[in-house]
Amino acid sequence: MRSLYFRWLPNFITIGRFVLTPAAIDMIVTENWPAAFAVFALAGASDALDGWLAKRFDLRTELGAVLDPLADKALIVSIYATLALVGALPAWIALLVISRDVLIIGAVAVSWLLQRRIDLAPLPVSKANTAAQLALAALVLAGRAFALPLDGAVAALAAAVAALTALSATVYLWRWVKNMGP
Repeated sequence: MRSLYFRWLPNFITIGRFVLTPAAIDMIVTENWPAAFAVFALAGASDALDGWLAKRFDLRTELGAVLDPLADKALIVSIYATLALVGALPAWIALLVISRDVLIIGAVAVSWLLQRRIDLAPLPVSKANTAAQLALAALVLAGRAFALPLDGAVAALAAAVAALTALSATVYLWRWVKNMGP
């Protein structure tokens, strides 16, 4: 599997997640909830698969280290904004999630412009945050797709997402300020 023939596979799967994102958005906007849920689930599975392939078969690349989190951000930000736009998710949670990602991307851009190397390795709180964000979006989509009464579960998970998002943003901001110091 380490041959050059398969080295591209995790990155190809990651690029597929970029392609699935606008499809999921379209399905949410048109309220085709079963299809939106299926596409979102496929995108989530692709995230797990590309990561597993890269680690299991040592197919990690510099490009993949950049593409994978960007694909995650594109999916999460787009889904949250669209779910809030159609009223399926409270706007405040979408704004919180999107603001955190804008903060992180802005901090990385400033670091890059000032030629200050910054460690982009995801933190455990960030991984937990991403998992909770994906779970909340999946729960909202599943509730709509299958007409399930999940309001209580959605509210509880939204509170967890809010706490993890705020904590993750705080930790990243603290690390960034420390990195940018004298």
